[in-house]
Amino acid sequence: MADIFSKWFSGLERTRKQTFGRISSLLGTSDINAETWDGLEEILIQADMGLDTTQSVIDSLKKIVDQEGLTHAPELQEKLREELINRLDAVPEELIPSGQPAVVLLVGVNGSGKTTTAAKLGKRCTEMGKKVMLAAADTYRAAAVDQLQVWADRLNIPVISGQMGGDPGAVAFDAVEAAKARGSDLLLIDTAGRLHTRYNLMEELKKVHRVVGKAMPGAPHGVWLVLDATTGQNALHQARSFNETAKVTGVILTKLDSSARGGMAFAIQKELHVPILFAGLGEKPEDLQPFDRVEFVDGILAVR
Repeated sequence: MADIFSKWFSGLERTRKQTFGRISSLLGTSDINAETWDGLEEILIQADMGLDTTQSVIDSLKKIVDQEGLTHAPELQEKLREELINRLDAVPEELIPSGQPAVVLLVGVNGSGKTTTAAKLGKRCTEMGKKVMLAAADTYRAAAVDQLQVWADRLNIPVISGQMGGDPGAVAFDAVEAAKARGSDLLLIDTAGRLHTRYNLMEELKKVHRVVGKAMPGAPHGVWLVLDATTGQNALHQARSFNETAKVTGVILTKLDSSARGGMAFAIQKELHVPILFAGLGEKPEDLQPFDRVEFVDGILAVR
Protein backbone atom coordinates (compact mmCIF):
# COMPACT_ATOMS: atom_id res chain seq x y z
CA MET A 1 0.00 0.00 0.00
CA ALA A 2 2.83 2.37 0.89
CA ASP A 3 4.45 1.62 -2.47
CA ILE A 4 1.23 2.45 -4.34
CA PHE A 5 0.87 5.69 -2.38
CA SER A 6 4.46 6.57 -3.27
CA LYS A 7 3.66 6.02 -6.97
CA TRP A 8 0.73 8.42 -6.77
CA PHE A 9 2.63 11.03 -4.78
CA SER A 10 5.69 11.00 -7.05
CA GLY A 11 3.62 10.64 -10.24
CA LEU A 12 1.64 13.79 -9.45
CA GLU A 13 4.66 15.90 -8.53
CA ARG A 14 4.39 18.32 -11.47
CA THR A 15 0.71 19.02 -10.97
CA ARG A 16 1.25 19.46 -7.24
CA LYS A 17 4.29 21.73 -7.49
CA GLN A 18 3.10 23.97 -10.30
CA THR A 19 -0.53 24.46 -9.28
CA PHE A 20 -2.36 22.65 -6.48
CA GLY A 21 0.59 22.83 -4.10
CA ARG A 22 0.02 26.58 -3.81
CA ILE A 23 -3.29 25.95 -2.07
CA SER A 24 -1.59 25.14 1.24
CA SER A 25 0.05 28.55 1.43
CA LEU A 26 -3.13 30.28 0.24
CA LEU A 27 -5.20 28.62 2.95
CA GLY A 28 -2.47 28.75 5.56
CA THR A 29 -3.46 31.11 8.34
CA SER A 30 -5.74 33.84 7.05
CA ASP A 31 -9.46 34.31 7.45
CA ILE A 32 -11.74 33.44 4.54
CA ASN A 33 -12.32 36.57 2.47
CA ALA A 34 -12.70 37.71 -1.13
CA GLU A 35 -8.98 37.28 -1.75
CA THR A 36 -9.21 33.67 -0.59
CA TRP A 37 -11.86 32.88 -3.19
CA ASP A 38 -10.07 34.81 -5.95
CA GLY A 39 -6.80 33.02 -5.21
CA LEU A 40 -8.42 29.59 -5.10
CA GLU A 41 -10.24 30.23 -8.37
CA GLU A 42 -7.00 31.28 -10.06
CA ILE A 43 -5.15 28.15 -8.88
CA LEU A 44 -7.91 25.77 -10.02
CA ILE A 45 -8.13 27.38 -13.46
CA GLN A 46 -4.34 27.27 -13.87
CA ALA A 47 -4.46 23.57 -13.01
CA ASP A 48 -6.69 23.12 -16.09
CA MET A 49 -9.79 22.26 -14.13
CA GLY A 50 -11.76 24.42 -16.56
CA LEU A 51 -13.96 27.47 -15.97
CA ASP A 52 -17.24 25.58 -15.49
CA THR A 53 -15.83 23.01 -13.06
CA THR A 54 -13.88 25.64 -11.15
CA GLN A 55 -16.94 27.82 -10.72
CA SER A 56 -18.98 24.83 -9.62
CA VAL A 57 -16.36 23.90 -6.98
CA ILE A 58 -16.14 27.48 -5.68
CA ASP A 59 -19.95 27.81 -5.48
CA SER A 60 -20.21 24.53 -3.59
CA LEU A 61 -17.49 25.53 -1.12
CA LYS A 62 -19.12 28.91 -0.51
CA LYS A 63 -22.37 27.15 0.43
CA ILE A 64 -20.51 24.87 2.85
CA VAL A 65 -18.76 27.87 4.43
CA ASP A 66 -22.10 29.62 4.92
CA GLN A 67 -23.91 26.53 6.22
CA GLU A 68 -21.18 25.54 8.68
CA GLY A 69 -20.15 29.06 9.66
CA LEU A 70 -16.49 28.58 8.74
CA THR A 71 -14.31 31.67 9.05
CA HIS A 72 -10.70 30.47 8.95
CA ALA A 73 -9.03 29.54 5.65
CA PRO A 74 -7.30 26.41 7.07
CA GLU A 75 -10.77 24.96 7.73
CA LEU A 76 -11.46 25.29 4.03
CA GLN A 77 -8.65 22.95 2.99
CA GLU A 78 -10.30 19.75 4.25
CA LYS A 79 -13.62 20.86 2.72
CA LEU A 80 -11.85 21.35 -0.61
CA ARG A 81 -10.29 17.90 -0.32
CA GLU A 82 -13.70 16.32 0.33
CA GLU A 83 -15.28 18.30 -2.50
CA LEU A 84 -12.63 17.20 -5.01
CA ILE A 85 -12.85 13.53 -3.97
CA ASN A 86 -16.64 13.57 -4.28
CA ARG A 87 -16.36 14.98 -7.81
CA LEU A 88 -14.58 11.85 -9.03
CA ASP A 89 -16.37 8.52 -9.47
CA ALA A 90 -15.08 5.57 -7.50
CA VAL A 91 -13.57 2.89 -9.74
CA PRO A 92 -15.82 -0.19 -10.09
CA GLU A 93 -14.69 -3.23 -8.10
CA GLU A 94 -14.63 -5.21 -11.33
CA LEU A 95 -12.63 -3.16 -13.82
CA ILE A 96 -13.08 -5.71 -16.61
CA PRO A 97 -16.65 -5.61 -17.96
CA SER A 98 -18.74 -8.76 -18.15
CA GLY A 99 -18.76 -10.74 -21.39
CA GLN A 100 -17.19 -13.96 -22.61
CA PRO A 101 -14.98 -12.65 -23.97
CA ALA A 102 -15.24 -9.09 -22.68
CA VAL A 103 -14.57 -6.90 -25.71
CA VAL A 104 -13.06 -3.47 -25.06
CA LEU A 105 -12.37 -0.82 -27.68
CA LEU A 106 -9.50 1.53 -26.90
CA VAL A 107 -10.10 4.88 -28.62
CA GLY A 108 -8.34 8.24 -28.72
CA VAL A 109 -6.20 10.53 -30.85
CA ASN A 110 -2.73 9.72 -32.18
CA GLY A 111 -0.06 10.18 -29.55
CA SER A 112 -2.33 9.62 -26.56
CA GLY A 113 -0.55 6.38 -25.68
CA LYS A 114 -3.27 3.98 -26.81
CA THR A 115 -1.06 1.19 -28.14
CA THR A 116 1.28 1.20 -25.15
CA THR A 117 -1.75 1.28 -22.85
CA ALA A 118 -3.25 -1.74 -24.62
CA ALA A 119 -0.06 -3.69 -23.94
CA LYS A 120 0.14 -2.57 -20.30
CA LEU A 121 -3.49 -3.52 -19.76
CA GLY A 122 -2.82 -6.88 -21.37
CA LYS A 123 0.07 -7.50 -19.00
CA ARG A 124 -1.94 -6.46 -15.94
CA CYS A 125 -4.92 -8.63 -16.85
CA THR A 126 -2.70 -11.62 -17.71
CA GLU A 127 -1.12 -11.35 -14.28
CA MET A 128 -4.63 -11.38 -12.81
CA GLY A 129 -5.13 -14.78 -14.41
CA LYS A 130 -7.17 -13.56 -17.38
CA LYS A 131 -6.75 -15.07 -20.82
CA VAL A 132 -6.11 -11.97 -22.95
CA MET A 133 -6.02 -11.32 -26.68
CA LEU A 134 -4.95 -8.11 -28.43
CA ALA A 135 -6.17 -6.77 -31.76
CA ALA A 136 -4.15 -4.29 -33.84
CA ALA A 137 -6.97 -2.51 -35.67
CA ASP A 138 -4.83 0.54 -36.43
CA THR A 139 -4.21 -0.46 -40.03
CA TYR A 140 -3.04 3.00 -41.08
CA ARG A 141 0.11 3.10 -39.00
CA ALA A 142 2.62 0.29 -39.46
CA ALA A 143 4.45 1.38 -36.32
CA ALA A 144 1.31 0.80 -34.22
CA VAL A 145 0.92 -2.77 -35.46
CA ASP A 146 4.63 -3.50 -35.02
CA GLN A 147 4.67 -1.93 -31.57
CA LEU A 148 1.72 -4.00 -30.38
CA GLN A 149 3.26 -7.15 -31.89
CA VAL A 150 6.54 -6.55 -30.03
CA TRP A 151 4.67 -6.13 -26.77
CA ALA A 152 2.53 -9.19 -27.44
CA ASP A 153 5.58 -11.36 -28.18
CA ARG A 154 7.29 -10.12 -25.03
CA LEU A 155 4.21 -10.83 -22.89
CA ASN A 156 3.27 -14.03 -24.71
CA ILE A 157 -0.18 -12.67 -25.58
CA PRO A 158 -1.80 -13.56 -28.93
CA VAL A 159 -2.48 -10.66 -31.27
CA ILE A 160 -4.70 -10.38 -34.34
CA SER A 161 -3.60 -7.87 -36.97
CA GLY A 162 -4.47 -7.01 -40.55
CA GLN A 163 -2.82 -5.80 -43.70
CA MET A 164 -1.45 -2.25 -43.81
CA GLY A 165 -4.17 0.01 -45.17
CA GLY A 166 -6.75 -2.73 -44.74
CA ASP A 167 -10.21 -2.48 -43.25
CA PRO A 168 -9.98 -1.98 -39.45
CA GLY A 169 -13.54 -3.25 -39.12
CA ALA A 170 -12.50 -6.57 -40.65
CA VAL A 171 -9.60 -6.86 -38.18
CA ALA A 172 -11.96 -6.17 -35.28
CA PHE A 173 -14.47 -8.75 -36.57
CA ASP A 174 -11.78 -11.41 -37.01
CA ALA A 175 -10.40 -10.65 -33.55
CA VAL A 176 -13.79 -11.14 -31.88
CA GLU A 177 -14.28 -14.44 -33.71
CA ALA A 178 -10.79 -15.60 -32.71
CA ALA A 179 -11.29 -14.56 -29.08
CA LYS A 180 -14.54 -16.51 -28.91
CA ALA A 181 -12.98 -19.57 -30.53
CA ARG A 182 -9.97 -19.57 -28.19
CA GLY A 183 -11.99 -18.99 -25.03
CA SER A 184 -10.40 -15.65 -24.21
CA ASP A 185 -11.58 -13.70 -21.18
CA LEU A 186 -10.69 -10.30 -22.59
CA LEU A 187 -10.14 -8.84 -26.05
CA LEU A 188 -8.50 -5.41 -26.21
CA ILE A 189 -8.93 -3.75 -29.61
CA ASP A 190 -6.40 -0.99 -30.33
CA THR A 191 -8.19 1.28 -32.81
CA ALA A 192 -6.56 3.82 -35.10
CA GLY A 193 -5.75 7.20 -33.62
CA ARG A 194 -8.22 9.76 -34.87
CA LEU A 195 -8.30 13.51 -34.91
CA HIS A 196 -11.59 14.27 -33.18
CA THR A 197 -12.19 16.99 -35.78
CA ARG A 198 -12.03 14.62 -38.77
CA TYR A 199 -15.56 13.51 -39.66
CA ASN A 200 -14.61 10.60 -41.95
CA LEU A 201 -12.28 9.05 -39.38
CA MET A 202 -14.87 9.30 -36.63
CA GLU A 203 -17.44 7.69 -38.93
CA GLU A 204 -15.04 4.81 -39.43
CA LEU A 205 -14.85 4.36 -35.67
CA LYS A 206 -18.64 4.06 -35.63
CA LYS A 207 -18.28 1.30 -38.22
CA VAL A 208 -15.78 -0.61 -36.08
CA HIS A 209 -18.20 -0.28 -33.16
CA ARG A 210 -21.07 -1.69 -35.28
CA VAL A 211 -18.99 -4.54 -36.73
CA VAL A 212 -17.91 -5.70 -33.28
CA GLY A 213 -21.59 -5.80 -32.28
CA LYS A 214 -22.38 -7.98 -35.30
CA ALA A 215 -19.60 -10.39 -34.43
CA MET A 216 -20.85 -10.63 -30.85
CA PRO A 217 -24.24 -9.24 -29.76
CA GLY A 218 -23.77 -6.88 -26.83
CA ALA A 219 -20.20 -6.03 -27.76
CA PRO A 220 -18.27 -3.89 -27.26
CA HIS A 221 -18.71 -4.27 -23.53
CA GLY A 222 -16.48 -1.28 -22.90
CA VAL A 223 -15.23 1.75 -24.82
CA TRP A 224 -12.24 3.21 -23.02
CA LEU A 225 -11.02 6.64 -24.06
CA VAL A 226 -7.27 7.11 -23.70
CA LEU A 227 -6.39 10.75 -23.00
CA ASP A 228 -2.97 12.35 -22.71
CA ALA A 229 -3.01 14.35 -19.45
CA THR A 230 -0.43 16.80 -20.82
CA THR A 231 -3.00 18.16 -23.32
CA GLY A 232 -5.09 19.75 -20.55
CA GLN A 233 -8.35 21.32 -21.68
CA ASN A 234 -7.87 20.09 -25.25
CA ALA A 235 -8.64 16.63 -23.88
CA LEU A 236 -12.12 17.91 -23.04
CA HIS A 237 -12.87 18.57 -26.72
CA GLN A 238 -11.59 15.10 -27.58
CA ALA A 239 -13.77 13.56 -24.89
CA ARG A 240 -16.91 15.22 -26.25
CA SER A 241 -16.29 14.06 -29.82
CA PHE A 242 -15.40 10.48 -28.95
CA ASN A 243 -18.34 10.19 -26.58
CA GLU A 244 -20.72 11.32 -29.32
CA THR A 245 -19.20 8.79 -31.71
CA ALA A 246 -18.73 5.68 -29.59
CA LYS A 247 -20.39 6.24 -26.18
CA VAL A 248 -17.38 6.15 -23.88
CA THR A 249 -17.75 3.97 -20.76
CA GLY A 250 -14.44 4.72 -19.06
CA VAL A 251 -11.34 6.92 -19.30
CA ILE A 252 -7.63 6.17 -19.05
CA LEU A 253 -5.38 9.14 -18.29
CA THR A 254 -1.84 8.65 -19.59
CA LYS A 255 1.31 10.68 -18.83
CA LEU A 256 0.00 12.11 -15.55
CA ASP A 257 3.58 12.06 -14.31
CA SER A 258 4.62 14.35 -17.19
CA SER A 259 1.75 16.78 -16.73
CA ALA A 260 1.16 19.86 -14.60
CA ARG A 261 -2.47 19.79 -15.72
CA GLY A 262 -3.92 17.09 -13.48
CA GLY A 263 -6.94 19.30 -12.83
CA MET A 264 -8.31 18.25 -16.22
CA ALA A 265 -9.41 14.99 -14.54
CA PHE A 266 -12.23 16.87 -12.84
CA ALA A 267 -13.34 18.56 -16.07
CA ILE A 268 -13.35 15.20 -17.88
CA GLN A 269 -15.41 13.65 -15.09
CA LYS A 270 -17.93 16.50 -15.23
CA GLU A 271 -18.18 16.22 -19.01
CA LEU A 272 -18.52 12.45 -19.44
CA HIS A 273 -20.01 11.20 -16.16
CA VAL A 274 -18.03 7.96 -16.50
CA PRO A 275 -15.24 6.76 -14.21
CA ILE A 276 -11.54 7.28 -14.79
CA LEU A 277 -10.41 3.65 -14.73
CA PHE A 278 -6.62 3.82 -14.95
CA ALA A 279 -3.88 6.42 -14.71
CA GLY A 280 -0.37 6.36 -16.15
CA LEU A 281 2.12 7.38 -13.46
CA GLY A 282 5.29 6.43 -15.33
CA GLU A 283 6.65 4.49 -18.30
CA LYS A 284 6.84 1.00 -16.78
CA PRO A 285 3.93 -1.43 -17.25
CA GLU A 286 3.30 -1.48 -13.48
CA ASP A 287 3.00 2.33 -13.51
CA LEU A 288 -0.44 2.00 -15.11
CA GLN A 289 -2.51 1.97 -11.93
CA PRO A 290 -6.24 1.57 -11.29
CA PHE A 291 -7.46 5.08 -10.63
CA ASP A 292 -7.80 5.89 -6.93
CA ARG A 293 -9.67 9.15 -6.37
CA VAL A 294 -8.49 9.54 -2.77
CA GLU A 295 -4.82 8.95 -3.64
CA PHE A 296 -5.18 11.27 -6.63
CA VAL A 297 -6.60 14.16 -4.62
CA ASP A 298 -4.18 13.62 -1.74
CA GLY A 299 -1.34 13.48 -4.24
CA ILE A 300 -2.17 16.82 -5.86
CA LEU A 301 -2.88 18.52 -2.53
CA ALA A 302 0.27 17.14 -0.84
CA VAL A 303 -1.73 15.32 1.86
CA ARG A 304 0.39 12.52 3.34
